[in-house]
Amino acid sequence: MDLSELAKALVAMGCPPEKSAEMAAQLDKRARQLAELKGRTYDEALGHLLTLMRQGWAAREKGL
Repeated sequence: MDLSELAKALVAMGCPPEKSAEMAAQLDKRARQLAELKGRTYDEALGHLLTLMRQGWAAREKGL
């Protein structure tokens, strides 16, 4: 997944469009770090981080 696709996915999950490119770059960097640190694949690490972000945005929308 390239950064523009990742940014689009983030917007679809609730990320503000004006922040999506920056967040995609940060997410990509962190996923690579986690993959190396935890011995996971990049896709596994990215999926984990996306799940956490989705949960955070869902909680914020519910006012939690």
